[in-house]
Amino acid sequence: MKDIITISTVTFNAIWGEKEKNLEKIIGYIEAAAAKGSNLVLLPEMALTGYDDEPEKEKKDKMQSILAETIPGPSTDKVAEVTKKLGIYCAFGMPERDPDDPATIYNALAIFGPDGLIGSYRKIHLPFPEPHWATRGGGKPFLLDTPWGKIGLSICYDTYCFPEVMRYEGAMGARIHCNATALAKCHGKALGSTTVNAAVLQNGMYVVSSNLGGIDLYNDFWGGSSIIGPSRNLWETHYYAGLPFEDPAANECEMYTATIDLSLATGAIFKSNPLIDGATDFRPDKYIELYKEVLDNPEFGADSGKTNQF
Repeated sequence: MKDIITISTVTFNAIWGEKEKNLEKIIGYIEAAAAKGSNLVLLPEMALTGYDDEPEKEKKDKMQSILAETIPGPSTDKVAEVTKKLGIYCAFGMPERDPDDPATIYNALAIFGPDGLIGSYRKIHLPFPEPHWATRGGGKPFLLDTPWGKIGLSICYDTYCFPEVMRYEGAMGARIHCNATALAKCHGKALGSTTVNAAVLQNGMYVVSSNLGGIDLYNDFWGGSSIIGPSRNLWETHYYAGLPFEDPAANECEMYTATIDLSLATGAIFKSNPLIDGATDFRPDKYIELYKEVLDNPEFGADSGKTNQF
């Protein structure tokens, strides 16, 4: 398994509702990343169409419903040709239409490799206002098999608020987590940078984030695409490329590239500890019992009368 990988991540200003123009830009960034020698390039959540909801419209009339495509479909076919030609891994966000139920739309990542389209990941956790148009994905975090081992991929809210996602990936051997995101300034300063830095420390892995930047339809997105990983300094993280979400220059449209050493991603909590008879510090056998207790709790999930405004 290889340790040295070159990764590019893009702060991308999607043109809301202009799928063909966005697709042209996505392909341009893939070509630029390959020219820099990148093995992997990540683009944001909903990069193909833009993110913002039209709350006054019915689901069938929303931009996401109108522009959604199946995976594979016309846009992913074009990107697959490029990744095959250039021998690069890539992921970008788009609204995916369920092939068996065209009215069902997912907030999805299309994922590619040197052999073309690999598959899609459908966002598991949907914050406000995404349920206005999207259906929750029913699968697991996506683990991509590569010469550098497994790479985990998920989307935005999955990363920031549900640490179980990266814990699963790390326990399964992933050393990189790719976070395709649409994190806007209305979500506050602390959410993005605080949680991804914590994830690096907690899981001993790299986090690659790619965010929208600037105005979409009405939201102003932070940008802040970055490659963060373990530091040589104990219990610290290091920005190998990119900027924190709240940096004044973070929303500039830019591609950031770094060559990183995955041997620093030790995932120590998932490895045997000789001081406790070779068992791991990570204890999923205990957590299973805790979650069973949660599921049996009649108060869990009780309606509080409040709306999830994330």
